[in-house]
Amino acid sequence: MKKLLFVSLIIINLQGYAQRTLGLLQYDIPNTDGYILFAPNTSNNTFLIDKCGLLIHQWNATCHPGQAVYLLDDGTLLRTGNSNNTIFTSGGTGGFIQKFDWSGNMTWNYIISDSNQCQHHDVRQLPNGNVLAICWDKHLAADAIQNGKNPTNIITSMWSEKIVEIQPTGTNTGVIVWEWDLWNHLVQEFDSTKLNYATVSQHPELVNINFTTGPPSGQDWIHMNGIDYNAALDQILVSTHNLSELWIIDHSTTSAEAASHTGGNSGKGGDILYRWGNPQVYNRGLPADQKLFGQHNPTWIPAGYPNAGKIIVFNNGLNRPAGNYSSIDIFIPDMDSLNHYPIGVSTAYLPSSLFWTYTDPNPIWFYGSNISGVNPLLNGSFFITTGPAGTFFEIDSAKNTVWKYISPVANAGILSQGTTPTMNSVFRGTFYAPNFPGFTGHTLIPGTEIELNPIHPSICDSLLGINNLSDGINSMNIYPNPSSEKIYISLSKGSSEKSLINILNLLGENVFSSELQPNKSEIELNISGLKKGMYIINLSAGLKMYHKKIVLE
Repeated sequence: MKKLLFVSLIIINLQGYAQRTLGLLQYDIPNTDGYILFAPNTSNNTFLIDKCGLLIHQWNATCHPGQAVYLLDDGTLLRTGNSNNTIFTSGGTGGFIQKFDWSGNMTWNYIISDSNQCQHHDVRQLPNGNVLAICWDKHLAADAIQNGKNPTNIITSMWSEKIVEIQPTGTNTGVIVWEWDLWNHLVQEFDSTKLNYATVSQHPELVNINFTTGPPSGQDWIHMNGIDYNAALDQILVSTHNLSELWIIDHSTTSAEAASHTGGNSGKGGDILYRWGNPQVYNRGLPADQKLFGQHNPTWIPAGYPNAGKIIVFNNGLNRPAGNYSSIDIFIPDMDSLNHYPIGVSTAYLPSSLFWTYTDPNPIWFYGSNISGVNPLLNGSFFITTGPAGTFFEIDSAKNTVWKYISPVANAGILSQGTTPTMNSVFRGTFYAPNFPGFTGHTLIPGTEIELNPIHPSICDSLLGINNLSDGINSMNIYPNPSSEKIYISLSKGSSEKSLINILNLLGENVFSSELQPNKSEIELNISGLKKGMYIINLSAGLKMYHKKIVLE
């Protein structure tokens, strides 16, 4: 009987699906329970939603994002903000590095934005509380030419890159305690009378100032767009969009060592320890050897996750020779027992092939020309953002799409269900598990959908066979959530009739039952005998039915 009921509910869900153009579009059982944080590119607001597409929390700022946003372990929102710098006008402009508490109060606003420098794209908080930021660093044409730049490929200035580590000291202040500057790690074989002259292929640890994929007058030379930090190695990983490369840099150096070619755990100072994706940049490869194409969001897969220590990246596939399509790529950096990255005297950095990759069965259906990102999940699934389309989806370990959501926030404001979404891009979404430390002490109560005129019953309600028929007088709260042993169910008003409580797993099977006596508004349940995971609690009170999700850990 249960199986027949489940099939009929799937049909209801698919009928509703055809009418939906945004918000929650797919919710398969099982998908990975959790929450999604995202900051639409054309909105001042940052949203936290659950996997049913319901708004959990919102932070309001006074400027559009400078791309990246994160939740920290203490519940703080770390956000970049667009300063509207009139010099650095390329995509990804930031300038503000901001922190907000859970109540929405700005607790820190650090500015790196003037005529010579501007923070952009991404930041990363370190375990010590300091913040790494990537910044454009302007050099005038004369300076670039003196460092070996071909004069025919520059007009007024050239934007290099630097990475700074900021120690917050006050509401609007901070101290730069460490800095790495690309300008100290250049090579060129164009002009022997200028600085940095050497054979490019003999110095893969340096960056050829004359290699570019942009127009001759293009100022945004490197266009870093992502940064990650590995505490165990004390190394930094960055994405260089315009070179289609990933670089690893030693963070164990002092700033003076980072400006040199010696020092730090590697003994190589601030030189590039490892680079991968396009060996043509250092003259050790052909077009056929290029693996990355305008990539974003490289990260080391964390300890405890499947494939921990490997690097995962959203490979946008921009100008990919086989066609414009995106992929999620995992590769294993070649590293020895001393955490060094060996390279032959004339070969490229290894590996020469990917460890794992995902593309859509019809590759061109999955394509994000820019922005975008990916989070590996503990269960082997992957949470993916196709940024230009404002689309988030989850694939399981077998590469099946099991969840999909399209942001309803566009440049014109909040879109109505049923309209075709445009201009709703998102730099990337970030997935947080229900037991994420930043949620401790905060009640994550689902609200309504973000989109206007949502369709009800929702896909979640139809699929799980439950209706939330709250009459506006009586409501149900469950705490603590997540929990491991006991939960409390509280009603704002007790029913005059006996209420039936059922706990269902995600297969729709009833795994626990209890009763709440008439006119009682709270009950304690011992659920220590249930397995870890997500469950649905149904409470039937007279003709009303209430439901909530709960996570057992």
